[in-house]
Amino acid sequence: MAKKERKSKEREKEREERREEFEERVVHLARTAKVVKGGRRFAFRAVVVVGDKQGRVGVGIGKAREVPDAIRKASDRAKKNLITVPRLGNTIPHEVTAKFGAGKVLLKPASPGTGVIAGGGVRAVVEAAGVSDVLSKSLGSDNILNVVQATFTALKSLQDFRTEAAYRGVEPRRLSPFWYKEERHG
Repeated sequence: MAKKERKSKEREKEREERREEFEERVVHLARTAKVVKGGRRFAFRAVVVVGDKQGRVGVGIGKAREVPDAIRKASDRAKKNLITVPRLGNTIPHEVTAKFGAGKVLLKPASPGTGVIAGGGVRAVVEAAGVSDVLSKSLGSDNILNVVQATFTALKSLQDFRTEAAYRGVEPRRLSPFWYKEERHG
């Protein structure tokens, strides 16, 4: 019996460490209703962004009858759905546009000291990823769920600007931010 208790305490400790590793942000809470024979059944939908501010970020959506359960589900899904975002200093390596549903988001690299110029959903995802200088514009729907997912898709599609330049068939310095000076050796 003591062995099982020790293992469960160790697992609990590991979970605590994993929780502290990421910063969670509840981006949106919505009350949803399902119409059934006896009336309406209410539930809650939570959109949670999880990130370590070092380039890893995840987005999760959870639904439950109670708010804490919905947030916990969303948080767990976000942690399972983590991606690594390539960064160039404190910004993104190149301009990117992404669409999810009717939501469309444009992200542009910004010079150091600019800060995060973004609305609520975009700001939450970008800050959780550790990007502190970026320009953005939400072009499509203002539905926060679609905007968050579009931002996540945009960050997923980012690559090093040299790789992107090779893909597009242009010189890398055309895609690199104007303030970025690449060190040349030899």
